[in-house]
Amino acid sequence: MGFWDRIKGQAGAQFLDVIQWLEQDQDTIVWRFPIYDQAITDQSKVIVREGQVAVFVSEGRLSEVFAPGTYTLDTANQPIMSFFKTIAYAMNNPYKGDILFVSTKQFTNNGWGTQNPFMMRDQEFGPVRVRAFGNYSFRVTDPAAFIRQIVGTDGLFTRDEITGQLKVKVTTSFITAIGAAGIPVLDLAANYQSVGDKVRDAMNPPFVEQYGISLTDFTVANISVPEEVEKALDTRSKMGILGNLDAYTKLKAADAIGDAAKNQGIGGMGAGLGVGLGVGQVMAGAMAGSMGAGTFDPQTGMKPAGHAPAPAAAPSFHYAGPSGQSQGTADEIAAKVGADRVARHLVWAAGWPQWKSWDEVPEIAGRVPPPLDVPPPVPSGPPPLPE
Repeated sequence: MGFWDRIKGQAGAQFLDVIQWLEQDQDTIVWRFPIYDQAITDQSKVIVREGQVAVFVSEGRLSEVFAPGTYTLDTANQPIMSFFKTIAYAMNNPYKGDILFVSTKQFTNNGWGTQNPFMMRDQEFGPVRVRAFGNYSFRVTDPAAFIRQIVGTDGLFTRDEITGQLKVKVTTSFITAIGAAGIPVLDLAANYQSVGDKVRDAMNPPFVEQYGISLTDFTVANISVPEEVEKALDTRSKMGILGNLDAYTKLKAADAIGDAAKNQGIGGMGAGLGVGLGVGQVMAGAMAGSMGAGTFDPQTGMKPAGHAPAPAAAPSFHYAGPSGQSQGTADEIAAKVGADRVARHLVWAAGWPQWKSWDEVPEIAGRVPPPLDVPPPVPSGPPPLPE
């Protein structure tokens, strides 16, 4: 290219009157205004809209940051003076200036989370493995620092180029904050907001210094513990609503009924009930033994110490014999049989199809005393003389 071609080329490039950025997407953070083979004329206007700033770079150095508004560039501006000096004194050197637009809006819905469980010490459960995840938002608050520290010479910088690094930083800060807070596992759900605020406040100073950005929001969506710890917490919650072991037994029996209902047939239901009641009895016996007080009855629940359970009522039978018909216990009927073994004594109980002889009922036959030895009849006449 000849000398005059350069003059005409650079002179023809001096028609850039309006410099602005109309954002086309939601993920671009920095965009360089294209000045390839174009020059910035004297009296050009820079339009900076809300949610962005313009950074002027002259000869590779940041010269000025323009906040939202409209600005006229004239030769009083050092970058423009340098441009005209380039034309006047060094035709072979193109103008080495850039205008970078930086978005200052919030970039939301950036996910963070722990890839692996981390350990935290709980006062009640000891060391516990915990997972967590959530979202955070950020925006550029120091455009000059952001360009110097992060963007460099990149003419198109999107959020994907920095969110990976920010995710590691905020996750590490969260683990540090949750460990320092000393919040019990059972109370974590009630402290999501306070934990998020602590992480945000702790991260903002180093983020502004190192990256030129600030966290505008940090949200904890969930903090979870391993399945075995969740089961232990569920059991603890159930025990917390129990007033005594009687309630615990009924609870286990109800659980067993629910499980048995899923099985086919009566056998499954009976087995489920047996398991539920059996667990309740074992727990009651173990706790009563360790406490040294009280007794447990599966029908009436826990009895305080000093109160023996009421004896079960003796079964009642219907009786028919020499004295007529009556109703009595096994002991009473056994006494009647013992008084007159020769007579016919019949017994009946609810559910029997017919009357039975007393010796067919084990409860009564076992209580009848054995017959007494009867001496033979006394012989007639005088007693024999001794030899």
